[in-house]
Parts: sequence; C-alpha cells; structure tokens
Amino acid sequence: MATHRIHGLNLCGVLSETKRIIGAHSRHFLALSVLFLLPLSFSAVIYPTLQTAFSEPNSSVLSHFHRSFYFFLDNTVSNPQNPHLFLFPLVYTVFVFVFSLLATASVTYSAFHGFYGRPVKLVSSLKSVLYSVLPLFVTFVVIDVIVGLIVLGFGVFVGLVYKGVKILGFEIDYESNYFLGFAVFVMVLLVSGLIYLTVEWSLAYVVVVVESKWGFTPLKRSARLIKGMRWVALAMMMLFGILIGLFAMAASSLVLNAESVQGGWLSWAFVLQTVVYSGFMTILMLYSVAAHTVLYMYCKALHGELAFDIAAEFAREYVSLPFDDGKVPHVVYVVPN
Repeated sequence: MATHRIHGLNLCGVLSETKRIIGAHSRHFLALSVLFLLPLSFSAVIYPTLQTAFSEPNSSVLSHFHRSFYFFLDNTVSNPQNPHLFLFPLVYTVFVFVFSLLATASVTYSAFHGFYGRPVKLVSSLKSVLYSVLPLFVTFVVIDVIVGLIVLGFGVFVGLVYKGVKILGFEIDYESNYFLGFAVFVMVLLVSGLIYLTVEWSLAYVVVVVESKWGFTPLKRSARLIKGMRWVALAMMMLFGILIGLFAMAASSLVLNAESVQGGWLSWAFVLQTVVYSGFMTILMLYSVAAHTVLYMYCKALHGELAFDIAAEFAREYVSLPFDDGKVPHVVYVVPN
C-alpha cells in the first residue's frame, strides 16, 4: 500500500514534504545543484575578493598574483573613472540573474513532478529550462516594472507633501523627533507594502514553470492561490531570506588578503570557509525553490484544485516496494490549523 502522510497547512508541513521530495531524488537534485546553484553560491562567496582585486590593484590581494592574473589592470583600474570598475559588477549581476532563472526553472519542474511521485530525469529538467527561461524573464521584468512604478509613485507623493508643507510656510527641523518619526513611518509603510506584494506574488515563478503562463497572469494566479496561506508564505520567505542573508554576510567577510596567501598558495582556512559557505548556501537555495513548489501544491489543495480522491483510488492499487520509498505515488492529506 502507498504511504499516507498527514501534513498541516503550515511551515513545518511544507518543509517536511520538501525534504521528502529532495531525499527521494537526492542524486537528481544534487546534479541540478551542481549545475545551477553551486555556481551562484560560490560566486557570492568569492565576489568580494574579486571586486577588491579589480578596484584596488595595489592591495595585498594582487601582490601575489599581479603578474599572472591582473597585469592588464595596471593602467586601467588606476583611473577611478574607468568603465572597467563598473564592468565587473555588471557581468556578475548578469551571471547571477541567468543562473537564478536556470535554477528556478529546473528545480521547480523537478519538485513538481517529484511531489506526485513521478520519475524525474535530468534530461527532462534541462529541457524544461528551454521552455521556461523566457517566460520567467518576462515575468521578472513585469514585477520589476510594477515595483519600480510603486516606489516612484511613493517618492513623488512624499515629494509633493514636502513641497506642500514648504509652500504653507512651515519650517522643517530635520533633527527633530517628529521629522525622524515621520521618516521612519514612511519607510515602514513602503517596506510593508513591498513585503505584502512579495508574499502575494511568491508563487508567480512556480506558476510560470508549472502552468506555462507569463507576464501579469502568474501574478494574478499567485495572489488568488496564496489566500489562506499568506502567513506560511511570509514565514518561509523570512526563514530562507534570513538564513541565506546571514551566510552571504558571513561570506562577504572572506576577502582574500596577505594572511590568506602562504608561499603563493591559498590558506586552507580560506578554502575551507569558502567550501562550507558555498555548500550551505547551495542547500538553502535548493530547499527555498523546492519549498515554494510544495507551497504551490498545498495552496491548490486548500482551494480544492487537486483531485485527491482520484489520486487515492490509484494509490490503493499501487504496491510499495522497499527500495521505492518516497518515490511512489502517495496521498498528502492537508489539515488546516
């Protein structure tokens, strides 16, 4: 008989199901992590060192590698107005953006099929990337445009209020507690609005990959599905956001210096820290993408869009083999709290 699992509509239920899916297809998700997520985490760890090397050609970082790697920076980086100073961050941003799209498409596709107990193949996941990258890009642009317009409109409104106060003849004391309180209130209001939109659209990229929709449609679909699960989405966003942020902050302190180089070789401490931070960040990013896919499925179940009764009929006829644990079709009963 197939295994029946009871999960609540909460963060623990989502994480438990995510762990089951990844554990059942560990080699598959390991391959995807090495292909798309590990480059992201590794680049985040070594970026501060490379940025320091490009911006400070005379620093101790370059004193050991100047002739072999950075000889071309002698006359270019010394000029603070040189475009090379901005070229490296731009290239890094494009790199992160592209690999983020690839990782989102492949991991979401695999987690979706793994949820149903279907076999997941690396070739199929890579093929799904070809169909999902462009819609993901368009949806990302739409989200950025909307957020940009909101921030711009908010800024214009605050500017008009400021001008109105000045026209009325009131003097503004920028060091007063009232002004500081107003500034804090404005910032809290703006950040709260952006967090609300992030929660509302937290399933948008899953909708793009799973339902082959793009543009404004995934945003509307996500906002409808997330009803009743907003607190779970917020908790999940805060959990992974804080953990990944902490590791990123810790990794940003790993700037290669003279003490990290011994006899022309990198110190083992620097290498070990780089490996540890990259590994943990890769795992967190993998779980974050897969957990959003599981949350999408739970939201569909909450709104009655999954035919659990039909799945149960098929599950009763399925014989669970000892070596298939976790990979067989199963029924997930969601229990509202």
